[in-house]
Amino acid sequence: MRLRPAVTAPAAGQPAIDKLSTLDRFLPVWIGAAMVAGLLLGRMIPGLHTALEKIQVDGISLPIALGLLIMMYPVLAKVRYDRLDTVTGDHKLLLGSLLLNWIVGPALMFALAWLLLPDLPEYRTGLIIVGLARCIAMVIIWNDLACGDREAAAVLVALNSVFQVIMFAVLGWFYLSILPGWLGLEQTIISASPWQIAKSVLIFLGIPLLAGYLSRRVGEKTKSRAWYEAKFLPRVGPWALYGLLFTIVILFALQGEQITSRPWDVARIALPLLVYFAIMWGGGYLLGAAMGLGYERTTTLAFTAAGNNFELAIAVAIATYGATSGQALAGVVGPLIEVPVLVALVYVSLALRKRFTLTPPSPAVCAAPSRSVN
Repeated sequence: MRLRPAVTAPAAGQPAIDKLSTLDRFLPVWIGAAMVAGLLLGRMIPGLHTALEKIQVDGISLPIALGLLIMMYPVLAKVRYDRLDTVTGDHKLLLGSLLLNWIVGPALMFALAWLLLPDLPEYRTGLIIVGLARCIAMVIIWNDLACGDREAAAVLVALNSVFQVIMFAVLGWFYLSILPGWLGLEQTIISASPWQIAKSVLIFLGIPLLAGYLSRRVGEKTKSRAWYEAKFLPRVGPWALYGLLFTIVILFALQGEQITSRPWDVARIALPLLVYFAIMWGGGYLLGAAMGLGYERTTTLAFTAAGNNFELAIAVAIATYGATSGQALAGVVGPLIEVPVLVALVYVSLALRKRFTLTPPSPAVCAAPSRSVN
C-alpha cells in the first residue's frame, strides 16, 4: 500500500488558486516586493553593489549561492527516490518528456532568442542558458494544482535533475558555440570551459539533490514516510520561497541600475519567454493527447515541458559571466514571467479537463496536499 500525505479534495467549483496556502497564493506579490526591495536597497545603501560583488569564491557569489541552495533543497527533498521506476514502464511518457525537454525546448529557445533578440547578444545568451535548464522545482506545484500525475512528475523531475548534471555543459557548448558557427551566426565567446559550467551545475544542483536524497532516506529510516511527508516536508517547504525571495533581493540590488535604466530591454527579454511558455505547454498537451496518455499524465508532460530551472540558469550565468551581466539579468526576468503565466495555465488546464478526460481522474491524484495557512 502506498503511503500518501494527508489530502483534502477541493470542493466542486473551487478555483485552483484557492488550494494554495496564503504564502503560495500571493507568490507573485512576494516576488514583486522582493524586486522592489532589492532596487531600493541598491539605490539607498552606498557601496552595497561593490560589497556584494566582493563576497565570492572562485567567481561564485556566496549570498546568491546561499539563496539558491536554500531554494532548491526543499523541492528536491520531496522527490520519492525509491519510486523512480513507478513510471518507467510508460515509455511514451518518458520519450515524450525527453523529446520536449532536451531537444525541442533548447532548440526553441535558441530560435526565439536569435529571432527576437538579434541585437542583444548578452540577453540572447542568457535566454539560451534558460532554455537549457530544465524543470526541477516549482513545476511540481503547478502540476498538483492542475491535478496532474504526482508520481510521474516526481520521476520526470528526478530524471531531468540527473540528465541536467550530465548534459547541461555539453548542450551549453553546442548551442552557444558550435551551432551558431554552423549556421553562420555570431558565436558567443564563452569565458568558461565546459568543465567550469559543469562545476556550477554540480554545485547548485548536485548539492541540493544529494541533500534531498539523504534527508528523505534518513528521515524515513529513523521515523517513517508518513512522518517525513506529513511533518518534515511542510516545515522545510516554505524555505524554497524564502530562498527565492532572498536571491531576488540580492540580484535586483546588483541589477537595479540596469533594470531601471533599460526597461525596454526587460520588456524585450519577457517577449520570447512568453512565446516559449505558450508553445512548450501547448506542444506538451498536443503530444500527450496524440499519444493517448490521459489527462493526468498529459498535464504532467505539459507542465514539466513548460517549466524551467531559472535557479540553475541564474547560477550558471553569474558564475560564468558575472552577477551584473546581461546574461544574469535575462535569468532574473525569467521567474517573474513564469509564475503568473503558469498559474494562468493551471486554469486553462482545468478548463480543458472535462473535454480531454475520457475516464474520471483518481481523487488521490487530483487532491491537493493539505497545507496550513500561513
